[in-house]
Amino acid sequence: MLRRILPVCLRPLPGFTRAFGTVPVDLPEHPPTVNASTDKQRYDWQDPLLLRAQLTEEEGMIQDMARAYCQQSLQPRILHANRHEEFDRKIMTEMGELGLLGPTIRGYGCSGVGYVAYGLIAREVEAVDSAYRSAMSVQSSLVMHPIYTFGTKEQKEKYLPGLAKGALVGCFGLTEPNHGSDPGGMETRARKQPDGGYVLSGSKNWITNSPIADVFVVWAKDDEGVIRGFVLERGMKGLTAPKIEGKFSLRASTTGMIVMDDVEVPASNLLPLARGLGGPFSCLNSARYGISWGSMGAAAFCMSTALAYVLERSQFGAPLASNQLIQRKLADMDTDIALALQGSLRVGRLLDEGRAVPEMVSLVKRNNCGKALNIARSARDMLGGNGISDEYHVIRHMMNLEAVNTYEGTHDVHALILGRAITGIPAFVPRNSYPKAQKRES
Repeated sequence: MLRRILPVCLRPLPGFTRAFGTVPVDLPEHPPTVNASTDKQRYDWQDPLLLRAQLTEEEGMIQDMARAYCQQSLQPRILHANRHEEFDRKIMTEMGELGLLGPTIRGYGCSGVGYVAYGLIAREVEAVDSAYRSAMSVQSSLVMHPIYTFGTKEQKEKYLPGLAKGALVGCFGLTEPNHGSDPGGMETRARKQPDGGYVLSGSKNWITNSPIADVFVVWAKDDEGVIRGFVLERGMKGLTAPKIEGKFSLRASTTGMIVMDDVEVPASNLLPLARGLGGPFSCLNSARYGISWGSMGAAAFCMSTALAYVLERSQFGAPLASNQLIQRKLADMDTDIALALQGSLRVGRLLDEGRAVPEMVSLVKRNNCGKALNIARSARDMLGGNGISDEYHVIRHMMNLEAVNTYEGTHDVHALILGRAITGIPAFVPRNSYPKAQKRES
């Protein structure tokens, strides 16, 4: 089951260092929680609620492996990648070699680990940068998951092994220029042809990986207005994926559009088991869960950086860390991270047990992303003028988290999902248009 992940866990990576660029801080090394001299429990701010002790041995090894890879191979690249808005495609093959792509899928060259392990991986990747975690999440949750869940045996055999290796890069086309939080209103159409195939026309916007993608999982309405899933391939006539330039967030991943000008798609490329919004929402729930973990990786980095800074820097003859306001900010950060991770861990266990419902994922995605963004903003403030320098990395995380708090369901949309579950009343549209919206949803 762990044939690719565990062998890497068991051997140290050569030349591995844990320095964060120019900032002399580190991710938690999970020190023992018992004071050897007094044999009494003590508070570990890096793991306040003993998350590490709640993991299985395999999960701990996977986390250690992911951290080693991210700090050795991703951290040294991120400053240049962010400054120049570049994504190194080799990262996908590196992740594939370690079994980090589609890790919850069994077979087809995938690792077959649980959702908790997937979350731990996402946390370590996003501690470096949200853009790298986004590229990994799209490949795993939004491309491999729908092919595995809704595809035919032939589709799985054709695409999943290459995607698992990172030899193929995939993207997910749901969001459109005029329809983001309201995917049911999508305008992309799939017209059935006499030979059983389809002709797709329309456009998708803000699509991670699309400019470099080989495989495009695209959602469109058929002649009956039912949302269906299709697998498109680079090179199909009429299919283009222009890059979106000038992003101030997630600059280290590549983002673009998917433009379909009467793209002919054979019947064999239809995902037969996906009908309606349940198909794309299933993918989004998987991705949102990973985001809840990943955002806490970014938050933990920001807190660690801020703590190191205020301990070292003195003003008015005393370390900044001696200031009551600074200590309150650190206490708030530590509390938010610890509680958020416990929530994600619990949802991961429920997913592994088959007992999770989508609203649980909305709860942790909404909470954790909002908390992470607030932590990054507070850390930026604690660094003063230095906080806007990319060499300290906090401003990059802060700008990334603005996007992370928005995509895969905005903060407010997840509030509406939870509100509907609590009250039984959908509030996605004004009340005077409720009957019309209800009719369309049915």
